[in-house]
Amino acid sequence: MNFLAHFHLAWPDEGLVAGGLEGDYYKGPLRGDLPRALERGVRLHRAVDTYTDQHPLVVAARREFPPELRRYAGILIDLCFDHYLSKHWEHFSDTPLRTFTREVYHLLARQEATLSGGSRTMLARMVEHDILGLYQSWDTVPASAARIGRRFRRSNPLLDVDSGLASVRDTLEQCFLAFYPQLQTFTVHWEQEESSGNPGNRVCTSG
Repeated sequence: MNFLAHFHLAWPDEGLVAGGLEGDYYKGPLRGDLPRALERGVRLHRAVDTYTDQHPLVVAARREFPPELRRYAGILIDLCFDHYLSKHWEHFSDTPLRTFTREVYHLLARQEATLSGGSRTMLARMVEHDILGLYQSWDTVPASAARIGRRFRRSNPLLDVDSGLASVRDTLEQCFLAFYPQLQTFTVHWEQEESSGNPGNRVCTSG
């Protein structure tokens, strides 16, 4: 899942929301060197990612990608799912999207001192460009993919994915609508187990 979904699933717990950002930047086992609330948020971030990657609906969706994009399907699904969450926001939240994103920015600013350098840099970009709000437009998906593709050492394999995604857009949207409520339920159960002190089969504590 991408940033908007991580923040939505973590809301309104400040530590969980901050971990929704830090989870993309903190690597390796969690050994207690982070503030406790932030570490819990990173654990949730990793649990959400693991649940998503292993879910049968998502696994099936990856197989629908054109062969040349299948290797990057995980990245593209994350971006597409933030777009579909924005598009169908009113089905998943009573708070208007613009209000929600503004409150997330304020919350993360309060938690900034606990975040790593990479997270703080990303937060500044989010606020400057209102990245969370941009996903209402489909054009943000291929544009974001192209920026991510610059990280690859050789040519950019995600420079022009719009045409390749055209054949799977409807499939991905239906996948999201079927999958996301299940992910919300998973997150609620995860938080309940954490709060009870009985996390059960906790997943993905290293990254």
